[in-house]
Amino acid sequence: MVKIGIPLRFASLSDDRNVQYLEERLRRTIQKAGGIIIPIVANQDIFYNETKYREYNDLTEEEKKELDKYLEMVDGVLFPGGYKISKCDEYLRDKCIEKDIPTLGICLGMQLISSYKKSFYVEKNKTTINHCQEKYDVLTHKVKIEKDSILYKILQKDEIMVNSFHNYHIIENSNLKISSRSSDGIFESIEVPNKKFIIGIQWHPEISYDFDDNSRKIIDFFIEECKK
Repeated sequence: MVKIGIPLRFASLSDDRNVQYLEERLRRTIQKAGGIIIPIVANQDIFYNETKYREYNDLTEEEKKELDKYLEMVDGVLFPGGYKISKCDEYLRDKCIEKDIPTLGICLGMQLISSYKKSFYVEKNKTTINHCQEKYDVLTHKVKIEKDSILYKILQKDEIMVNSFHNYHIIENSNLKISSRSSDGIFESIEVPNKKFIIGIQWHPEISYDFDDNSRKIIDFFIEECKK
C-alpha cells in the first residue's frame, strides 16, 4: 500500500493540554483510497498553540534531518487544513517541491503551497458567495477550471461544485499556476509548474469523498500518483 505523510495539526484540549492531531474524516478517506498514513510530527521544542508564528525559531539542522527521515519513508505528502502554519510545514513543502514528491494541499495546505518562494499572506473573504458553509454534507458553490491544468486532466470538466470552509483566500504568486477560480474571482486551486503532481485546492475533498464523484477522483488520482 502507498504511504502518505500527513503533517499533524495543532489544538488545545479542554484541560489546556496541547496536542497534535489528524482529523478523522481525512484519516478515513485516505484509508478508503488505499493509503497508509505516516503522521509527520512537528518537532520544534515549543508549544505551537501558544506561540505566534513570528516567534518561532528557525529549524536547526538536526530538526531538518528528522523531517528528512519522514520524507524518506513516504510516497507522497498531504498538507491538511487547519489554522496555523509551522516552520516544519514550510520546510516540508520546500523539500516536496525540490524533490518532486507528489503533494496535495487542502485548504490551509493550499495556502501553504501558495507562499512558495514568497512571504505567506492571505486576505479575508469579502464576497456574497458563502465560502464558510455550516453543513458538511452539501456542496455550496461553483468553481471554474482552467483546461491546461492537472485538475482538468483529473476531472475532465470546465466547472464543478465544491464545499467551502475558509474565511481567508490567497493572493497570486508568479511562481505558481492558478488552475481554478470561483465566480467572485477567488483562487480555488493552484499547481507548481513543471512538477508531476504538486497541487493545492481550497475546498475539502476528504469531507465529500463519500458522496461526490469529483472529490473521489481528486483523492484517488493523488494516491495513484504516489504509487508511481
